[in-house]
Amino acid sequence: MDPLTLGAIVAVCTILVLFSGVSVALGLLIVSTGFILIFDGARSLELLPEILFGKLDNFALLSIPMFIIMGASIASTRAGADLYEALERWLTRVPGGLVISNLGACALFAAMSGSSPATCAAIGKMGIPEMRKRGYPDGVAAGSIAAGGTLGILIPPSVTMIVYGIATEQSIGRLFLAGVIPGFMLVGLFMAWSLYATWRSGDQRLLAQTTYSWRQRFEILPRVLPFLFIIIGVLYAMYGGVATPSETAAVGALLCLLIAMIIYKLWNPRDLWVVLRDSTKESVMILFIIAAAGVFSYMLSSLFITQSIAAWIGTLEVNPWVLMGAVNVFLLIAGFFLPPVAVILMAAPILLPIITAAGFDPIWFAVVLTINMEIGLISPPVGLNLYVINGIAPDISLKTILTGSLPFVACMVIAIILLCIFPGLATWLPNAVMGTAI
Repeated sequence: MDPLTLGAIVAVCTILVLFSGVSVALGLLIVSTGFILIFDGARSLELLPEILFGKLDNFALLSIPMFIIMGASIASTRAGADLYEALERWLTRVPGGLVISNLGACALFAAMSGSSPATCAAIGKMGIPEMRKRGYPDGVAAGSIAAGGTLGILIPPSVTMIVYGIATEQSIGRLFLAGVIPGFMLVGLFMAWSLYATWRSGDQRLLAQTTYSWRQRFEILPRVLPFLFIIIGVLYAMYGGVATPSETAAVGALLCLLIAMIIYKLWNPRDLWVVLRDSTKESVMILFIIAAAGVFSYMLSSLFITQSIAAWIGTLEVNPWVLMGAVNVFLLIAGFFLPPVAVILMAAPILLPIITAAGFDPIWFAVVLTINMEIGLISPPVGLNLYVINGIAPDISLKTILTGSLPFVACMVIAIILLCIFPGLATWLPNAVMGTAI
């Protein structure tokens, strides 16, 4: 059978299996095993355990559970509420300062936790009721938090970037740096839209915030500065050549746990157990998907599907940007239905040779891919952040949350366009800090 035809059959079968309700990892294993058994015979199945566990034999994977523990320990405390309150007190005189405070808190908490749902929950519990109480439109209040939460997979340290780096054998350090400027650019776009929507509502009361004394502003800083110092320390250790990403993540996780215990009195063994239990569950889920995706990639390669698709794309005489547009549409649709980790692990083996052959930088592409995944987090039918916000504020309809999120989707599309016009937004900082990649 022609490999391209076989690839189309594999794609259809994969979609059907994943839509059946099974987990992503199990679905990939079912599809991989079935096609290997049919086309390579039963003896080929002997290789699957070796491939499955071999994919996990990577020291860099240790950074995933460590960064997850780091985020879970922060999310289990009042750090999100304190961060929100600190920014609110310092930005109180800025026009529309409350919505800026929420978006700024989302950006900083996302950098500390690396988790989009955790960011939505931590900041939204405080921010949404406060914005609604002061008269902000429900759409702006809910949409800004839902969109701000997506920054968790872009601003370093990002588990999604780690997974991409492992799947494509790219430098995790470069990927982290590549997400910094685009992350702040997205925050700026989100803030600009939120201020415009607030101004358009015509309620001038939104521009006047509660005043705070300098004492009130400074007294809350000791509760949040330690976490910010940890982020700075983690990045310095990683880029200063002090430690590897895995070692840095381990130290960061330990320090976050200690700060949670010392500052937020997280001494109860039950609370610590919840942090470690939830971190273990999420880590195992991600690692299982990585292992299953390794088997899936092996199946695609052994049946010459990956090579044939790359060769076919190479024969097409199309503009590289047309090709990139098609890739973005594919990623956007995939992100509507699948979590970011699954999309990256499934698509990377196929897309990487295509985008490199077309002359695109794989580090730059990682940022574009991640922003596409961010759009998926606030778009139906899955739209995880939409449901998190709906759980926090059940009296705000899902339709209102979605409507409020759509302008932020447009901001993300603008960000992708800007990255295409100015790729240096993603590549300048990695090259400046770590030197030009060979």
